[in-house]
Amino acid sequence: MNKKFIVFTLFISLWLSCLNAQENFRVMFYNLLNYPNETATSGRESNLSLILGDYQPDLFLVCELNNSAGANTILGITQTIIRSSYQMATFVNNTSDDASSDSNELQNLLFYDSNKFTLEEEIIVPTDLRDFNVYRLTINTIDKETNPIEIYAVVAHLKASDNDSDALRRFRMVQELDAYLNTLPANTNVLLGGDLNLYRATESAFQELLDGSNNITFSDPVNRIGNWSDTGNAFVDVFTQSTRTQSGLGGAAGGFDDRFDFILTSENFLNSSNNIRYVTDSYSAYGNNKESSCFNRRINSSDCAKGADNNSPDNNAGFSLAIRNALHNFSDHLPVTIELEIDSQTLSTTNETIANVLLLKKNIIDTELEISINSNLLFNKEFVIYNNLGQRIYISKLANETSNVNVSQFANGLYYMSIPNSDLKPTKFVIAH
Repeated sequence: MNKKFIVFTLFISLWLSCLNAQENFRVMFYNLLNYPNETATSGRESNLSLILGDYQPDLFLVCELNNSAGANTILGITQTIIRSSYQMATFVNNTSDDASSDSNELQNLLFYDSNKFTLEEEIIVPTDLRDFNVYRLTINTIDKETNPIEIYAVVAHLKASDNDSDALRRFRMVQELDAYLNTLPANTNVLLGGDLNLYRATESAFQELLDGSNNITFSDPVNRIGNWSDTGNAFVDVFTQSTRTQSGLGGAAGGFDDRFDFILTSENFLNSSNNIRYVTDSYSAYGNNKESSCFNRRINSSDCAKGADNNSPDNNAGFSLAIRNALHNFSDHLPVTIELEIDSQTLSTTNETIANVLLLKKNIIDTELEISINSNLLFNKEFVIYNNLGQRIYISKLANETSNVNVSQFANGLYYMSIPNSDLKPTKFVIAH
């Protein structure tokens, strides 16, 4: 057989296999608790760095962001801890009128990995209280020009408090969102991440979101619908607030007893033939170990550790104590996370992670970090070590085969190693003397 034909056939086979490959994306929504104005707890940036470094979202949706300075700080954290290609949407102040409180200091925003997504459009849907911020994104697939995959990401923060008048305001806010969504094609892929401040699924706002007669009908991908606040620990697995029982830290201090934070998807995300899909069982209240004993406790209590229901709490299993401490100290809410999948590859798929080309002999380090190189392209390249505040603490160059770094003077904690001016994803390690 002709050698050129064989090579051509192999090339076509590899190309087709790339087109048929799947890729997953991680999504996180987080109520940032009045960031950065809330200063009752110190080191909030360090805590957020630990949370984002652990989950590594591709899309990061937030509410309760106060100002552009806070937005830029978070952007710097994502670029250091997740990937240098992270970007943010335009920071804009709330346009909705609220004469009764200072809600204009509570903004929404989207941060995203620009290697994987292109932000095409930013839309504001005003209400009588707070805006819905809508972001139209295109996934940077290798066949983007001929087979584009779009997502509309909606960030929401509905009216708080459990009384009839506030429930009515939540409903009216959702009506404004639905009026906008009715202008979109019925097959549009829509994500809704938000602090919805809902106490039960029978509320008119939630029923409006799930109304099958709407142009865009939302689904709860984890399918945990009920009276979230009136049934004790029956829904503890999806609770997101409050992470705290101590007052004076900012936010609510009532312990773990409410499901206020959600990621909802348009129904087509649950269709196996859709061009982008929800990954089954990927929905999580991040930091929630699903222990019934955690009801009304603080999230970093031993009652919230994995195995607590069986009287054998394990702080190293599930969501660790270190993560739960960071969550407790950063916000009175837990983030919500999901994964999505597509039957294609993004243009960044071939970009290697540091873990593939820089091999650490150990990820828990005592006195010496040992680095082995698995790519000739990295010989003599500069590498940087950051602490979990995103601060540079060490810079050097890689040797041809193995590099050793004396870390005996570094404090115990989580660190990240990065290659500047590259698309390599940072890798993390822990120093424990």
